[in-house]
Amino acid sequence: MKYIRLFLSLICLLLLAATAGAQGSKQSPAESRYASLDGARIHYESYGKGRAALVLIHGWSCSIDYWRDLIPDLSKRSRVIAIDLPGHGLSDKPQVAYTMDLFARAVDAVMRDAGVKRGVLVGHSMGTPVARQFYRKYPQETLAIVIVDGALRPFGDKKLMDGFIAPLRNANYKEVGAGMLAGMSGPSLSPELRERIQASFLKTPQYVLVSAMEGMADESIWGQDKINVPVLAIMTKSPFWPADTEQFYRSIAPRLDFQRWDGVGHFLMMEKPKDFDEAVIAFLDKNALLKK
Repeated sequence: MKYIRLFLSLICLLLLAATAGAQGSKQSPAESRYASLDGARIHYESYGKGRAALVLIHGWSCSIDYWRDLIPDLSKRSRVIAIDLPGHGLSDKPQVAYTMDLFARAVDAVMRDAGVKRGVLVGHSMGTPVARQFYRKYPQETLAIVIVDGALRPFGDKKLMDGFIAPLRNANYKEVGAGMLAGMSGPSLSPELRERIQASFLKTPQYVLVSAMEGMADESIWGQDKINVPVLAIMTKSPFWPADTEQFYRSIAPRLDFQRWDGVGHFLMMEKPKDFDEAVIAFLDKNALLKK
């Protein structure tokens, strides 16, 4: 009987250890919070603890939801902060100019509220010029930048950009924007993901959509000043990007890792979340960033 009790005790201890190990490997629970900027609330979610974090910055008309399928694996590697930029998601939507500078200051406000001193900024689409503007304003807070199908130079001259933005000012802007987003979608984007993208666009006020697009057309944000921290660029093999894209990006970011993915659209991180997470984690490991 004595040996049976000892055996059962040993089994219980092993089960407890296994349970603790499994719990330790799970994603950190999300903490939903609001930072304040110019009297407006900026919504964000925080996963894990630490003074350094992976900071996820969505694109035009998007929200935190676009990172939903990536956060579980990323948050096992480091602390993660996901932001709803001003005018988007659950953040306040005041009638202001939605410039890249405003968005960069919002990222800074969130990091300060979260107690994060330095971040690896992951910017999808419009999130790329936001991350770059953040680096200009707060270089000491920037550990690295991950470009997710985003631009480091203007899409065209003022005339072209004005023509691109004009339809978004019209009453039928919803149809225009929906068609534009559908054209950016890749072949493996599921109907559920397409619906999430369209829903996010429809929830973003028209004045925010127009103003943010005008912010991206601002020539002052497209200087050729250097980005001297490590940069990972994950781009689509799209005719939208000129043949010299990699060469130009290297002229801006000397410490660049450049990848071009085939068979995906603009929302590549949603189409291939596992591949995306692996690429980001490999970049962090290579540069010894955000070690837990």
